[in-house]
Amino acid sequence: MPEFKGIPIVPTRELRSGEKYVTPQGFTAVRDGIKRAAADTPGQAAGGATRKPPWLRARLASGAGFESVQKNVREHRLSTVCEEAKCPNIGECWNAGTATIMLMGAVCTRTCRFCAVDTGNPRGWLDPDEPENVARSVELMGLKYVVLTSVNRDDLADGGAAHYAAAVRAIKKRNPHTAVEALTPDFQGDMVDVHTVLDSGLDVFAQNVETVRRLTHPVRDPRAGYDQTIEVLRGAKTHARVLTKTSLMLGLGETDAEIRETMQDLADARVDLLTLGQYLRPTPNHLAVQRFVAPQEFDRYRDWALQLGFLECVSGPLVRSSYRAEQALARNNAGLDNGKLPRTGS
Repeated sequence: MPEFKGIPIVPTRELRSGEKYVTPQGFTAVRDGIKRAAADTPGQAAGGATRKPPWLRARLASGAGFESVQKNVREHRLSTVCEEAKCPNIGECWNAGTATIMLMGAVCTRTCRFCAVDTGNPRGWLDPDEPENVARSVELMGLKYVVLTSVNRDDLADGGAAHYAAAVRAIKKRNPHTAVEALTPDFQGDMVDVHTVLDSGLDVFAQNVETVRRLTHPVRDPRAGYDQTIEVLRGAKTHARVLTKTSLMLGLGETDAEIRETMQDLADARVDLLTLGQYLRPTPNHLAVQRFVAPQEFDRYRDWALQLGFLECVSGPLVRSSYRAEQALARNNAGLDNGKLPRTGS
């Protein structure tokens, strides 16, 4: 196995979670984002709920549709949050011919304790062909709605805003009738960079608050912030005629009162769309699940959000920010029926 200063240079799929490696571009990164030593930190990875309840069963990642999307992703050298973040819905979404494309590589400059994306410092590296490759992939898949997301790129002066905007414009040029949702970094709260993305022609602007105020740290990287995210969302709504969207993970130890408070803060910022889903621990090195939220509770939280005036709240155990995103405005919980999920069994 080739090494650089004792660090393996291998494809990430061959690495153990938490192991450091050198990327093909020559910078170091940590597989799945969190070093194994972090599991020894009190209150971060130890304890919590362990056995998954029956309602958290997801479709297997296989099938003809899955293989077709996988082939497209590989041929165009794309990263997807579906793979990098270990999304439980990859089987359902890829078999339906959709994927959430992750821009600017697969290595993030931030270390959030819930996220399994690799972390490191890309030192300014970008793939100049990525915007056109993404646009071509959207065309080949025949997508009428596409979700773009990205890693945080604090190593870039503009956080990658210009590159992100270039990808949106390339998609719109090749696919003028395709709606584009952009789940972006917070750009450290710099609204000039946020405006760069907003002015690219996107249709939905998303930035995830992730958790309630009290749990923002240690759940999120120290450079992220509860108020920072909300101000980015507020500013986006003020600047452009777009729908705004955010997502909240449940099961990290938040209380009902804190969920209500967060919903109110987001409603005050005129956020249009909200998604609620169960936090699932991606590796033993990440934060532990504190509770598994029952399906009926997700229905109750959705009712709260709709009462506050959100256009839609897609809420369910396996919901993620981009899950069935194209169905969000159908106002039927994206076709989910939490009442039909299994409540008992092994």
